[in-house]
Amino acid sequence: MRQTLVIATAFAAALVVSGCQKSGDAEVARALRDVNVVDETNLNDVMLSVADPDEAVSYFARASANDPGRIDLMRGLAASLTRASRATEALVAWKDVVAHPEATNDDRVDLAGAYIRANDWENAQATLNSVPPTHETFERYRLEAMVADSNSDWKRADTFYETAVGLTTKPAGVLNNWGFSKLTRGAYVEAERLFGDAVRQDSSLFTAKNNLVLARGAQRNYDLPVVPMSQTERAQLLHTLALTAVKQGDVTTAKGLLREAIDTHPQHFEAAARSLRALEDNVSN
Repeated sequence: MRQTLVIATAFAAALVVSGCQKSGDAEVARALRDVNVVDETNLNDVMLSVADPDEAVSYFARASANDPGRIDLMRGLAASLTRASRATEALVAWKDVVAHPEATNDDRVDLAGAYIRANDWENAQATLNSVPPTHETFERYRLEAMVADSNSDWKRADTFYETAVGLTTKPAGVLNNWGFSKLTRGAYVEAERLFGDAVRQDSSLFTAKNNLVLARGAQRNYDLPVVPMSQTERAQLLHTLALTAVKQGDVTTAKGLLREAIDTHPQHFEAAARSLRALEDNVSN
């Protein structure tokens, strides 16, 4: 009887130990899963931000194939295709994201952006119209402004650009877009102001500097603006000013600007030299 009791007690103890071991194994497995999720999330972020765009596309394509239906991986693939300038594929990918039951209003805004990059303005507008007006984000208003521009609805465009500028801490890009909108309307003074604001926000934004020169040249102001610029940038901006002067009929001024651009550039400036030859040949003929 005593021997039976000892065996039963030992068996019960073994069950307890076994149960504890299984419980411990389960906790370890859960912890490992949590670590893997964190590692994967970090890797996804790296792929979306600093990795080579085509490499990121390959990564998210493989990950989505191995785990189909995961919306975060689908978003990653769509965003990577966008970064890689593969507009047609990105549009298809964003459509797949928006069709997912867990899609958000941000996803719909990104789809509208994909339509714009594919030059499909009608569907871009329809997609933005499907987003509730309570969804007030910088990206939504930036795209709304671009769509309004495409429709020559200048009042709405200005309203959306102004709202977008107030919703970001890095407004240089949208200020440049707004300035270009003004430039296309012939509002050169306002365009110059907006391009100047864009450069003050981001002095590395050469597009805004070039547009600033275009706005000044359209007013027959052929002096370079006082903004930070490298020697190469200075030469390129002088070339832009010269071409603007040609467009205005100020050929003599244009030739002087082209010569200065050629002298300023640290290397041979073929584009400016070719423009100068064309002007001189035209005059001689």
